[in-house]
Amino acid sequence: MSDMTDEKTFTEEEYEFGRWLFTQQTDFMLGVAQLEQLPQTSAVEICFAGRSNVGKSSLINALCGRRDLARTSSTPGRTQQLNFFKIIDQLVFCDQPGYGYAKAPVQEVRKWQDVVFSYLRGRPQLRRAFVLIDGRHGIKDTDRPVMEMMDQAAMSYQIIVTKADKAKKIELEKHLSNISKELAKHPAAHPDILVTSSEKGTGIAEVRATVGRLVKEFGK
Repeated sequence: MSDMTDEKTFTEEEYEFGRWLFTQQTDFMLGVAQLEQLPQTSAVEICFAGRSNVGKSSLINALCGRRDLARTSSTPGRTQQLNFFKIIDQLVFCDQPGYGYAKAPVQEVRKWQDVVFSYLRGRPQLRRAFVLIDGRHGIKDTDRPVMEMMDQAAMSYQIIVTKADKAKKIELEKHLSNISKELAKHPAAHPDILVTSSEKGTGIAEVRATVGRLVKEFGK
């Protein structure tokens, strides 16, 4: 599992900075349903996207060492807003609603997709999007339009595989190989795959270190 997770080029200092960053005060800023509501910030920004039930809230909570920072909606696919959180003055992260549950009318879904696309394309402080993929299933048809949207928006994105502990080793390795091959066809995709288990803590340090690198590279 670990040989697919980045290139293991993190230094001890990078691991420590990532750990430190995510132990700092984290606050919910606001939920945004329209572009005009986007917060004016100068901190480095990242966002998390993934289909419903992929484990996005669990990952965010694990990264921040909290149990209830990000909460799952009782009705998947209904909550259509971008939720912004701030870690002191260093990092802003955006939790996008889970996709894959088309409970809203088609027109509403398209309108919301336009909001997300405009956010991805027009947010200069947004440095990377993380797209979560369930380690038991690999990339599904509902994930591909999102990846294509990010290619079109020229938004650098990186895959985080979740629930790695719940997949059989041979299945996980097959999915990782297929994901890697598919990423090679996407111009905006980062080649390194981060493999995680929020329950076991696997890969959490690597995700923190990856985000820490972005903060160091693009921060004030």
